[in-house]
Amino acid sequence: MEAKTGYRAVSKYLMGSPYKIRPVADLVRRRPYSEALSLLENMPQKGARLIRKTVKSAASCALAGNKDLDEDMLYVREIFIDDGPRLKRVWFRGKAKVDTLLKRMCHITVVVDETVHTKAEK
Repeated sequence: MEAKTGYRAVSKYLMGSPYKIRPVADLVRRRPYSEALSLLENMPQKGARLIRKTVKSAASCALAGNKDLDEDMLYVREIFIDDGPRLKRVWFRGKAKVDTLLKRMCHITVVVDETVHTKAEK
């Protein structure tokens, strides 16, 4: 079994549909940390704000855990957007009918890791 590398941050029970947040996560996956942050800051979606907070948290864990790292050495290795619980809201209608609204929640997991540089690049 190989050792897990990287620094992870998890945000749970966020009010936002995972179907709306996943396309934003697809744009940021496997990008350098600074490029991912600049992308997320300029996107109008609510999911971009939620993902940006989690990416910053993962990066701060990495920088606090390893003092030799710099922000330029980090990249976003993995992002998972998982389904959370759903809140059910109902409206009672005429003739014994009910309209239901599902308010969806999600969990965001971000793994940030250092880029691998060969000796020729250094």
